[in-house]
Amino acid sequence: MRSVGVDPGTKSFDVIGLEDGKVKLDLSFPSEVVAEEPSRIVKAIEDFNADIIIGPSGYGVPLKHIKDLTERDRFEMTLVREDEMKEIPVLIGLQKMINEMAEKNMNVWFIPGIIHLPTVPEWRKYNKIDMGTADKMAITVLGIYDQARRLGIEYSEVSFVLLEVGFGYNYAGAVKNGKIVDGIGGTIFPGPAYVNSGALDGEVAYLMKSVKKKHLFWGGASIIATGKILPPEEFAKRLDEEPFAKAWEAMKDGFLKAVASELAVVSDAREIILSGRLMRIEELRKDVKDLFEDKFGLPVVKLKGLEGKAKEAAQGSAIIGDGLAGGEFRELVEHAEIKKSYGSILDYVKLPLNV
Repeated sequence: MRSVGVDPGTKSFDVIGLEDGKVKLDLSFPSEVVAEEPSRIVKAIEDFNADIIIGPSGYGVPLKHIKDLTERDRFEMTLVREDEMKEIPVLIGLQKMINEMAEKNMNVWFIPGIIHLPTVPEWRKYNKIDMGTADKMAITVLGIYDQARRLGIEYSEVSFVLLEVGFGYNYAGAVKNGKIVDGIGGTIFPGPAYVNSGALDGEVAYLMKSVKKKHLFWGGASIIATGKILPPEEFAKRLDEEPFAKAWEAMKDGFLKAVASELAVVSDAREIILSGRLMRIEELRKDVKDLFEDKFGLPVVKLKGLEGKAKEAAQGSAIIGDGLAGGEFRELVEHAEIKKSYGSILDYVKLPLNV
């Protein structure tokens, strides 16, 4: 059994290929490269000859094969108007990649975001879209596998809060009894991410008059500190400078508030799990670990997942693909109720939308 998972990240597209549950393909492509030359990543996937591929799903759709994907599905996966698409490489790459895979009749499936899952109560979904994109859902599923394996427990005994600190966006997710029950996505996260501003004050949005998609890729800690986007490794080395220290404190304040919110949902959490690009930087991860252990009194661990350099979302997507195809992770995928995903990301918005 061979499966492939793709993570369309703000900075890079990562690919993991599994054979009987073991990593056999591990690649990363800059998002700009995928936008300009999607055939490179598509060929690498095609050459792996997988039984099933989990494609770049963006905000997600209820589990769906590429041949059944509609234009409305494509819009809901990116939520970007046509005239703005060219401004954001990750979204250009995602659409081009889907087009090429469809032309090649590849066995590609697209997976849900957090809001599509039946395990999340409907009352938590009102007036929300970004409770966690499809890649964040995949990371959380990887977390379920990771905790069950590390602690030697059944999926039904898994309970945690996960904090994902990515290059573009942050996310916090809540898992109870091995099921995803809540999520706080990047555009409603209570504090800045590295690139994204976090939750956008409605009054700020009003005064901006016209909010563009590109604005959702701006305003975060790197911009707070320098007015531009630096490599996170450089940011971490400059925390002794006041602008960087303040920006990092703003990020940590958001982490605290998001995790505290999810711990209110999962009061019996066994631990807090850290994931994402910035949490691979030891100095930053240790600072967050110490903060959480002091505030919450729970073990704080780094998401280990599978071996390889590809990001956690690609690993989680490959696991989901394997499970959907009846492989090593079928029990995990059944337990997470991914096949029961339903609805639209817009179903629960009670405000007027111009779409």
